[in-house]
Amino acid sequence: MGTKLGDIIKADVISLRQLSGRAIAIDAYNTIYAFLSTIRQPDGTPLMDRKGHVTSHLSGLFYRNLNLLENGVRPIYVFDGTAPVLKAGEVQRRREVRDAAYQAWQQAKEEGRIEDARKAAQASSKLTSDMVDESKGLISSLGIPVVQAPSEGEAVAAQMAREGHAWASASQDNDSLLYNCPRMIRNLTISGRRRIARSNAYRTIEPELIDLDLNLKLLGITREQLIDIAILVGTDYNSSVKGIGQKTALKLVRKHGALERIVAETDTKLDFEFQEIRDIFLNPPKIHLDSPKWSALEPEKIVKILCDQHDFSLDRVEGSMKEFVGSSEQRSLTDYY
Repeated sequence: MGTKLGDIIKADVISLRQLSGRAIAIDAYNTIYAFLSTIRQPDGTPLMDRKGHVTSHLSGLFYRNLNLLENGVRPIYVFDGTAPVLKAGEVQRRREVRDAAYQAWQQAKEEGRIEDARKAAQASSKLTSDMVDESKGLISSLGIPVVQAPSEGEAVAAQMAREGHAWASASQDNDSLLYNCPRMIRNLTISGRRRIARSNAYRTIEPELIDLDLNLKLLGITREQLIDIAILVGTDYNSSVKGIGQKTALKLVRKHGALERIVAETDTKLDFEFQEIRDIFLNPPKIHLDSPKWSALEPEKIVKILCDQHDFSLDRVEGSMKEFVGSSEQRSLTDYY
């Protein structure tokens, strides 16, 4: 779910070329789920191999990362580890939503409601441990660094950006900002034309840059206060406080300063321990980080994963790799760092 801060956060549209030469730490789970959700047939059926294994995520990782690399972007994928105990409720909620969406998808397909089927299917995506392992294998075979976080991947991606191992993090969630990431990129892996539901019209999704310090200055608050706003509107560790949206939360924090004073000086009631949630964002587990290193494509490994194991078109996969290998970006990739 992440934290909804879009109504108060300023984002600037950018192009992929503006990120050329930049290392970007990507929230792997967030990105893979996006591929699983969007890369589907009209009735919501995901891409699958002959054995019925879902391959939408592999298609997204292969073709989108080649596109990023061709544009000079230096991706780094950061994978989640063990979720904080406080996230158990959110994990269970997501499981229930996914199961309900799957049932709605099947019913809509049976009744011929194609648009409803696709919409429900997008919320039914499931990521297994085998899918995670093969995703890591494919990413590595593309010459892209893989980092394993001890807990939340966004926290380590933010750490990488703060310590100079990456220029920014990339995610669709705003939690990166709460983890003190200086810059965050939205829509990095999903940019392009997307059809608007129930119409023949399309909209263009473009990458967006969010600068943390700039936003804090514009809002007139600190990062600690941004975390308090997030807690009021809801995070992965707590539900939103009834009747408080993003703009109301901002007003309360500006007026009272912190959650303690908001609770003491207003009729706002919290049914959870907010200090534990603060600590997750203020003091996440850190890891030792080495300088990321990119390498050349490993065509044999890529073909084995995509074509031999999952029935991708050999001609198309090899054609995409040959086109990329001939680009100047591939020739300079291993020399960049």
